[in-house]
Order: sequence, then structure tokens, then C-alpha cells
Amino acid sequence: MAIRAEESDEDDVIGERLERVRERIAAAARSAGRDPAEVRLICVTKGVPVERIREAVAAGVSEIGENRVQEAREKQALLGTVPFGDSPSLRWHLIGRLQRNKAKMAVQLFDLIHSVDSLELVEELEKAAVLRQAQDERKELEVLIQVNVSGEATKGGCRPEEAAALAEVAMKSKHLQWSGLMTMAPYSDNPEDSRPVFRRLRELRDRLQARFFNSSLLTLHSSLHLSMGMSGDFETAVQEGATMVRVGTAIFGEPR
Repeated sequence: MAIRAEESDEDDVIGERLERVRERIAAAARSAGRDPAEVRLICVTKGVPVERIREAVAAGVSEIGENRVQEAREKQALLGTVPFGDSPSLRWHLIGRLQRNKAKMAVQLFDLIHSVDSLELVEELEKAAVLRQAQDERKELEVLIQVNVSGEATKGGCRPEEAAALAEVAMKSKHLQWSGLMTMAPYSDNPEDSRPVFRRLRELRDRLQARFFNSSLLTLHSSLHLSMGMSGDFETAVQEGATMVRVGTAIFGEPR
């Protein structure tokens, strides 16, 4: 009985944390004159046991973000054996760096890849997406271009001046759907330090949208996505225009 009580307490903790995160997202959106419904919460499960992911799904999570292809494959295999009742179908996001030799596996596992940062990776994903569509008739693979706005050597992503050319190649690919941009801000205890980075990504998005929106290259979206903001700075990201925030620690606590 003690074990069941602990599990129930853990369920409550995750549910409560999720609710607080949603409330904070909504408040940040309203403070910027935005509709909270414009912001999608990507629940980051790097290092999180499957049992706790089940608890999050039971609390209403429908979008899962993973950093590693292999870890996602293992978790999907386990989660696929467990019915979720009335829970919505999960959408899987790859938010970590993607090596080209993992592109084929990633295309089979993920609905959206946030970390496209080179022409070579676009080409590999296009090849893999051709096979995916031939096998199960799924629609185009949705991708975001990762931009290294801060210029940190440890951060992935293309340079801001390279994003337009990369976006154009992605849009011309027959089996990829370019949907926006992603970035990571430098680590800081002060979320305000992230604001200039998020603002620059939004400004870049706006320029690319103005460049491509009325062309035949971009017809599916009235607004390109901005994937930015994590547990320490997602409210700032929302205020600066994020349409996707990637939150893990604020929901699950520090990795065990």
C-alpha cells in the first residue's frame, strides 16, 4: 500500500507542476497581448522513466520532446504496449542534435524535427522521408531550422545569415514541410538574459516570412513557428513570440 501511495503522490506532483506551467504560459502570453492557445507545450522527457511519462500523458500531455533518437525508440516501444484510454495520440518531437547517420531512424520515429541545421541534413532527411511516405503514406515530415543566434560554439544550429538558403532548400524538398525556426539561449540564472536571443529569432522569422510567404514556396502556414524557451526562460520566450516551448525540469524535476 505504501508503494501505491507514493505513486499516487507522484502522479499528483506531475499534474500540479503541469498545471502551474500551463498557467505561467497563459499569463506570459496575456502579458504580451497574445492568445495562450497560440503556444504549444512540448514536454521534454530526456532521462525521464516511462512510468513518469505515462503520468504526464494521463495529466493531458500530448506532445513529447526527446533529445536522442535511440532513447525515443526505446520509450516508444514501451509506451506503445500500454493503452492510454481517452488520451490523445502522442506527437513526438526531436529537439536534440541529429547526426546524418541517424536520419533514417529519426524520420520513422518523430512527427517534427526541431534541429535541422545544414544542407546535408536536409538532403538526408528528404531521402529518408521518401521511404517513409512510400511505406505508410504519411504526410511530409515537418521540420524546423535550428539557428545559433547567440553564436556560442557549444550550441548547434546554422548561422542566422544561412537560415534563408537552408529554408529555401527545405521548402523545395518534396517530402519535407518547413514550419519555422528553433534556437537555444545561453544558460543563465536570469531569464531576461535570454530575451535578446529570442527577439532576434523572432525578427529573423518575420523577415523570412515576409520573403517567402507570398511565394509558391510557402503556402501551408499563415505564421512560421518559433520553438524557443525551456524551463528557466519559457515565460520570456512566450513574451517574445514563441509558439512552442520545450519544458522538462519544471514538470519532472531534476533528472534522477
